[in-house]
Amino acid sequence: MQNVNEAPTFIHQFDQDEQIISTKDLSVFYGGSIQKLFGARLQFKKKTITALIGGSGSGKSTFLRCLNRMNDKVARVDGEIWYHGLDINKNNINVYQLRKNIGMVFQKPNPFPKSIRENITYALKANGEKDKQKLDQIVEESLRAAALWDEVKDKLDKSALAMSGGQQQRLCIARALALKPEILLLDEPASALDPVSTSKLEDTLKQLRTDYTMIMVTHNMQQASRISDYTAFFHLGHVLEYDKTENIFTNPKGEITEDYIRGSFG
Repeated sequence: MQNVNEAPTFIHQFDQDEQIISTKDLSVFYGGSIQKLFGARLQFKKKTITALIGGSGSGKSTFLRCLNRMNDKVARVDGEIWYHGLDINKNNINVYQLRKNIGMVFQKPNPFPKSIRENITYALKANGEKDKQKLDQIVEESLRAAALWDEVKDKLDKSALAMSGGQQQRLCIARALALKPEILLLDEPASALDPVSTSKLEDTLKQLRTDYTMIMVTHNMQQASRISDYTAFFHLGHVLEYDKTENIFTNPKGEITEDYIRGSFG
């Protein structure tokens, strides 16, 4: 197999007005000297789904967590992350405000041990929203956006922990949407779900694409090919290829990418 340091990179570029977030020379170090990400340069198009694929330890989740500063206390992040004309990797950025605009859904559903309604309203109330009518409206809008309203509209005051795993994950998406983010980061959101729940989640994400930009880590190649518009392939901390999903899966430009897509390694 070709050595990663000798492998060419194939990175799709977007016009400035198409981009919503981009990285330049992004590198991540753990423990001061253990480098897990090497100079990632990626641009993400507005209102699309981008899949980040690659083997375990390839750097895709590390990269994803940089985009809303989730690595701040566990790693050193060098390089630039551009969002609305600001380098959000600078020290003077309000990280809490940033995370309202760039939400995140994790691998394992993590609803609060509260009612379904309180899961949606908790952060809103913490940010000073007290208007009950407005809160009720946001609860319904968020649950509808996450394709969950019809399933839970009569159970809003029941514990979220009583929901199925798939419902809990869509609730976590609704909770993130309640803050009206522009970007939604998803770290293997379907890995703990059964096939039926996975299908519902994928349908939800495809519907959300008209209003949100989504960047998703997945190990499921079929899932990436089904729902993403663009795909970035990570290998040993390097981004080797980034293109339209159909091109990555049918005509990859790099030898290492092709080996991974064909299942020769990873």
